[in-house]
Amino acid sequence: MYMDRKQLIVDAATESFSRFGYKATTMDQVAKIANVGKGTIYTFFINKEELFDEIVSNLIKEMKQAAESSVHPERSLSQNVSFALYQLLEFRKDHQLTIKLFQEGRDIGTRAVVDFMDRVEAAIINYIKEVLQRAIDKGEIKPCNPEVTAFAMFKLYISLIFDWEKTRQPLNKEEISRLFELYFFEGLSLG
Repeated sequence: MYMDRKQLIVDAATESFSRFGYKATTMDQVAKIANVGKGTIYTFFINKEELFDEIVSNLIKEMKQAAESSVHPERSLSQNVSFALYQLLEFRKDHQLTIKLFQEGRDIGTRAVVDFMDRVEAAIINYIKEVLQRAIDKGEIKPCNPEVTAFAMFKLYISLIFDWEKTRQPLNKEEISRLFELYFFEGLSLG
């Protein structure tokens, strides 16, 4: 029962943040959506920030699982990195919570939301860095600074998906994968 109520509160808060954003969400709203007393929330979470942190941590775990599900051993490293990045960004685009929070961060600049955006970006870059480091350790690619390379890959991906699509036809996964192959992996290749 203890975990059921906590999960109920987390789900209600996720719904509230998704509908109203971080700034406009109150503990009263969360209690109402969860159909619990406000005091019940405080048995699990000290404040709205701690509740939000729980949701962000869960979201980052889900994003990592989504990325890992797109990786297949029969594909090349570049295809796997490209597909994982695509999956992470699609996850972000398809989830109402991230959509609402990224809008709030962009439009209002709410500190907690900007921190959330930074955490998500850092988690994605760290994931790519780990993949690159494993490839370096296995001798699959040239030694490089995996953190800088992961950062550059992420920023290129953001540009190709979001910035490119503002004025042009969207690129599909295969086109983006080919560009990654050309811009990154041919340069990192040992051949």
